[in-house]
Amino acid sequence: MATGRVLYTDPAWLVEEGTWSRERATVEREVLGPGVELRFGPYENGRYLVDSPAMHQAAAGCEVLVVYRTQVTEELLDAAGDGLRVVVRQGVGVDNLNADLLAARGIPAYNVPDYCVDEVAAHTSALALALERQLIPQHRTLTGGTFDIYAGGTPHRTNRRTLGIVGFGRIGRAVARRLGSFYGETRVYDPYLGRDLAEGYGARAVDTLEELLAESDLVTLHCPLTPETERLMDADALRAMKPGAFLVNAARGKLVDPEALGKALEQEWIAGAALDVFFPENPHHDPRWEPVLRHPRAVVTSHRAFLSEEAEASSRRRVAELVRAALDGRVDGHPGRVLGQGAGR
Repeated sequence: MATGRVLYTDPAWLVEEGTWSRERATVEREVLGPGVELRFGPYENGRYLVDSPAMHQAAAGCEVLVVYRTQVTEELLDAAGDGLRVVVRQGVGVDNLNADLLAARGIPAYNVPDYCVDEVAAHTSALALALERQLIPQHRTLTGGTFDIYAGGTPHRTNRRTLGIVGFGRIGRAVARRLGSFYGETRVYDPYLGRDLAEGYGARAVDTLEELLAESDLVTLHCPLTPETERLMDADALRAMKPGAFLVNAARGKLVDPEALGKALEQEWIAGAALDVFFPENPHHDPRWEPVLRHPRAVVTSHRAFLSEEAEASSRRRVAELVRAALDGRVDGHPGRVLGQGAGR
């Protein structure tokens, strides 16, 4: 029987319709068993207190930390203490794991890199097609009392347009297969992959981001957030896009410069944008996003591209099984390993 102390810092699944309840941790209790002390981060006034003294107090003496959107910091690791064995990210992205800090301390980290490929590819496709077919302007116009087939403008045939995919990992490839079927051509930019891989997905690799932006009618981002990709879509990149092109981001909020995107929409450098992710997480907490949120050619959702009943259930069970393996000393070589003891990125 597994024993130990585990802190889930900010699990979204404990909150339903604004109500937080630890009784919803049914999967975790089933997998981990009665010998594991299961803790949860402090939750007040509709949010987790992710960087508070109360969170650090909850982490004290834990062998495993499971983070969702909480940033791994020196203070959090210090609070957990020398008995901390593993940090697990309940999700795909790893930018909040603070890999350099964990590597310096010799603490292995894990994520769940493939639980929501279907969902993100579907959501990306939905955002893209909503832009292409101008669904949001149509909806607003008709529900506002006016029947007008031209509201939002006249679309183009997608099979005469080019799809551009930045980042060609699991999700980028799924998007090429699904969304790419609507487009006449697909371009891929990923400097870390060989050119031939894209051919297997009906796409053509290009050598530079500039080339992809110049050739694509819709650009969708599926690259990780790194120092190299932060604000990848800045003013220069947005100006390099076609005037009639669309931008979709269901990857990481920091890939896009909010001020530059607001200007690109207002001054019609591009024809529209669809976003599922922002930085900060809630774009209403940063006034730079307001011009984007209120723009009639923007489509926005609340970071839910990953979400489905099936994906959430799979993620919770896989994370709980990984936590149990960590407590039992059985995590070496786990497929979700981000970094190992003493390893870098």
